[in-house]
Amino acid sequence: MLNTVIVGAAGRMGQTLARMVHEDPRMNLMGGTEHAGHPKIGDDLGDILGLGQLNVTLTSEIEHVFAAADAVIDFTGPEASCRHATLAAQARIIHVIGTTGFNAEQEAIIARAAHHATIIKSGNMSLGVNLLAALVEKTARLLDEEFDIEVLEMHHRHKVDAPSGTALMLAEAAAKGRHGNLEDLRDDVRHGITGARAKGKIGMAVLRGGAVVGDHEVMFASDEEILVLSHHAQDRKLFARGALAAARWGEGKKPGLYSMKDVLSLD
Repeated sequence: MLNTVIVGAAGRMGQTLARMVHEDPRMNLMGGTEHAGHPKIGDDLGDILGLGQLNVTLTSEIEHVFAAADAVIDFTGPEASCRHATLAAQARIIHVIGTTGFNAEQEAIIARAAHHATIIKSGNMSLGVNLLAALVEKTARLLDEEFDIEVLEMHHRHKVDAPSGTALMLAEAAAKGRHGNLEDLRDDVRHGITGARAKGKIGMAVLRGGAVVGDHEVMFASDEEILVLSHHAQDRKLFARGALAAARWGEGKKPGLYSMKDVLSLD
């Protein structure tokens, strides 16, 4: 079985991941970590999950746990994920990263870590969203610039980054389909007298409110018709399910930086 550690295991997503790893007969939940000073440090992870004693202690001693693991699943924050990637490289293990909001310097840290760790990183671990991204790329390739592209996303009020990693992933797929670079094509700041919409740009809009898990739409709009490709997340389990599939896929793979496209053989 794949000995698996969940970082941020006491959080909302961390608990979902830990519970699903525990239920998977192909995986062994052998560790859970949280930052030093977390009130549940030292508690049995089973008690935190409501599963009874599992003899797995929530710890802040990340290096020690990583050294004994085969895989780590990480939905934390950019700075933490970079530290985890470096530790995963030292331990030569699988590191699944569902974190979003990385800057260029942080992306470079993860790329360096992938020389020694098997890193599977995606702006969204959902199997459905990754299929959607493939469809967006193909659609953008088939429809010319007479079709304006707009990416719309909505998440719960507590989400801290915008646009979401998923929205950026979908916009990047659209830019790739148009044989362009997203940084050159994106248009996500509209306020006041903006003038007419520039041809060929990829618009991005962000909504926040309520408890929405994650809604994404990519609209292709011409003068004559509108095509909308969309995905609506209803339960965080879908992200966890994709992350577990990524961890299992990574077993036996050479060090490198992979994505869910590789896991799903979409390339």
